[in-house]
Amino acid sequence: MAYRHFEEYSQATTEDMKQKYRDIITKLGEDVSREGIVKTPERAAKAMQFLTQGYDQDAEQILRSAMFKEDYDEMVIVKDIEVYSLCEHHILPFFGKAHIAYIPNGYIVGLSKLPRVVDVFARRLQVQERLTHDILECINNTLKPKGVAVVIEASHMCMMMRGVQKQNSVTTTSGFRGQFEKNETRSEFLRLISNELS
Repeated sequence: MAYRHFEEYSQATTEDMKQKYRDIITKLGEDVSREGIVKTPERAAKAMQFLTQGYDQDAEQILRSAMFKEDYDEMVIVKDIEVYSLCEHHILPFFGKAHIAYIPNGYIVGLSKLPRVVDVFARRLQVQERLTHDILECINNTLKPKGVAVVIEASHMCMMMRGVQKQNSVTTTSGFRGQFEKNETRSEFLRLISNELS
């Protein structure tokens, strides 16, 4: 069976945004009737809806849909989760990796749900600090684990392409709750996300 890619967009929203993108492109000095640009306003309208679809999604419900009773009470880590978001200050991308750990307290969650939670909050206009906090609080409030930790490392195009123009800078944010507020547990988590496991 051939690969099929399907995305749903509000027709009314797309048409409204398309016209606004046409106006912006025109004000920049570009010819919106030029062959390479003709479809750009519609593409941009759909891209923006895709990149901000997190506003219409419920991260806690995603977690609740795959919670399972389990006696396991050691650290669970999902690391190197790809993060793509838009800075709310300039609507430019920032991207990197998220590392999440939790210590179950009677419930575990399907592993794919943690990256989905990252995407829900990343697919909004964001700052990295709030993104870290949103992910942390969602997991903590929904799973009620013994502890949860989130670290995000990201590069910001608003720093790399404009302003200070520092291409090699990386911003790291972190948040810890419960058992991860203890130095020993937090240090173990940070060591495990920093090292390659053999």
